Amino acid sequence: MQVQGIVMFTLDINESVSLALVHPSFAGRYLAIVEAERDYLSEWLAWPPHADSEEFFLRFIRGALHDYADGKAMTCAVLYQGVVVGNVSYNSICRNLGKAEIGYWLSKEYQGRGIMTTAVRYLISDAFTRLNLHKVQISVAADNGPSRAVCERQHMTLEGIIRNSENLNGRVVDHAIYGIQYAQWLALTDR
Repeated sequence: MQVQGIVMFTLDINESVSLALVHPSFAGRYLAIVEAERDYLSEWLAWPPHADSEEFFLRFIRGALHDYADGKAMTCAVLYQGVVVGNVSYNSICRNLGKAEIGYWLSKEYQGRGIMTTAVRYLISDAFTRLNLHKVQISVAADNGPSRAVCERQHMTLEGIIRNSENLNGRVVDHAIYGIQYAQWLALTDR
């Protein structure tokens, strides 16, 4: 993929969905999504009320690239038909525990098309095959049905509900913790 003369790492997952390692050129698009959908995104994410400039996203991208260089995380833009529509990431990669935690968000305009299910499925597979990890975990607000459905479509196990887990812009929410072990994933891929 090439943006403004810069060649970036991208990975085509299927004919419509691609992942691109975050890049400063994405800051404007992220801001446009948040400005159009701030109320919706703020329902499930703590940061949208504070995302008020491209500089906010540039700081986020610089931090994400630093963590990627250190092998602690990997943050990718999700592209649908070449347009940035959200983010998916290994929020943390813990080699000591053999575990990664995935996080994601998607523009409301692009939901219901299987985009995030495709992206998360890819990261789970990547965690087990390329990173040689033993477990992938996802923590979502317990009342966020669409986000929980992404986990359930991956056949992840609901490991528990953590009460009073996060303050989302003045509203305290519980988290549903989903996990999948390598052996469980392998059995599903052998079907």
